[in-house]
Amino acid sequence: MKILIVEDDDRIAYPLAEALRDRNYSVEIASDGEIGLEFALGFHFDLIVLDLMLPTLDGITLCRRLRDKRLSTLVLMLTAKDSNEDKVVGLDAGADDYIIKPFDLSELLARVRALLRRCHLSYQPVLEWERLTLHPDRCEVRYNDTLLKLTPKEYGLLEVLMRHGSQVLSRQTILDRSWELDDTPGEETVKVHLRSLRKKLKKAGAPANLIETVYGLGYRLNPNL
Repeated sequence: MKILIVEDDDRIAYPLAEALRDRNYSVEIASDGEIGLEFALGFHFDLIVLDLMLPTLDGITLCRRLRDKRLSTLVLMLTAKDSNEDKVVGLDAGADDYIIKPFDLSELLARVRALLRRCHLSYQPVLEWERLTLHPDRCEVRYNDTLLKLTPKEYGLLEVLMRHGSQVLSRQTILDRSWELDDTPGEETVKVHLRSLRKKLKKAGAPANLIETVYGLGYRLNPNL
């Protein structure tokens, strides 16, 4: 999953990004509201962690503009203002949840997990395909109850494929949804990580063609097993 942090305080943004990356999320940081809006409109994100007080464009206005564009990305708003009025304004602008600074990191991470679980149209508590299961809450993957030890990139790639099932995804789509913008490699990198992922799946007992190559188009989970 990809998360955008729109926060101008580096003391908050970077430790939070590190904690999220440690849990296998792909994270981008925008240090002002205008850049955050460009990121949110130009790229796919599953969740935006949005500060209320930002340079160039405040969080309330940014959130309203996203909703005016009918962008349904989840928004968790951060603010140092602890008043009911501020909370109401944030929620009325389209935020999905609200947390007060200073916050406990474990609480914020729990809010992130809860928001992603709550979005029932796109997210499921456990993703399943054939005998393959992926637990987003625990960042854990098993095949036929065998735990797979995956790298963060392998995990992110598999999660993207499992969320789209038999839908064919191009290499560029996979890159866009599982790599960070300042770390986006060439499309050949997808092949390298897929090769390693397939080996680990096969070692756990999965069919060699569980992840199917649709030549000229991309990859998907094989619907014909």
